[in-house]
Amino acid sequence: MTTQHYENFPVASILLPRRLRRPVGIIYDFARQADDFADEGDLDDATRLALLDGFRAELQRIAAGSAPETELFRQLAEIITQYQLPVQLFHDLLDAFSQDVSKKRYAHFGEVMDYCRRSANPVGRLLLHLYGATDSRNLAYSDAICSSLQLINFLQDVAIDYRKDRIYLPQDEMEKYRISEEQIARGDSSGAWGNFMLYQIERTRKMLNAGAPLGKILPGRIGLEMRMIIMGGESILRKLHKSRGDVFNQRPVLKPGDWAYMLYRSILAR
Repeated sequence: MTTQHYENFPVASILLPRRLRRPVGIIYDFARQADDFADEGDLDDATRLALLDGFRAELQRIAAGSAPETELFRQLAEIITQYQLPVQLFHDLLDAFSQDVSKKRYAHFGEVMDYCRRSANPVGRLLLHLYGATDSRNLAYSDAICSSLQLINFLQDVAIDYRKDRIYLPQDEMEKYRISEEQIARGDSSGAWGNFMLYQIERTRKMLNAGAPLGKILPGRIGLEMRMIIMGGESILRKLHKSRGDVFNQRPVLKPGDWAYMLYRSILAR
């Protein structure tokens, strides 16, 4: 379900048909590098935004039919043409990465979902374009899956994000449950933290389940890959629920046994 640099992206998985591994890998390289511009190292914000603008300029060259200046974008231009990928989806990802540089707090859940619409949903939509399965129903299922996976990452990484001065939890809901930033800074899961996190977990689970039919709609190994992704999300949510969201002391991760169980369940669920 996750990768080291860019979560919620099935990186040219061995479950995918061989013909799709290269285009998935190219899209992943784009997302990973852009995400690194926003997150990695000790660059100042102006430099991070300038690097992302450089990627935007390359996308604009592709859209205009001009030759990109870098090898990554020459490869990207090739698969954009071959699979008729919407260039706007790549711009949406860049907008989300730029937002990570400039926006550190989210007033309400609507703002969080707007971020997911640009940070996560384009990934699923690009994959559906590669699969040739972009009817409106599939796109809606994919958006639900991708947004829920992004939310799962936020729940997993509360402490990690805070160290980057980011809180993706809705501020109004934190206030309702009397959760303060100081509590997050302390890594304190006492008080109403458990109930607050259980609310977040249940809402995310409903969203993931709403998109789950896509795993049975997509055929063959593509469907198996999708079911594995969904099972991964479900597994992390179960671990979060068991700990009542104590991600400070029990950050949930997928272990080898989880992957084996997920594969078994995904095969049975076809």
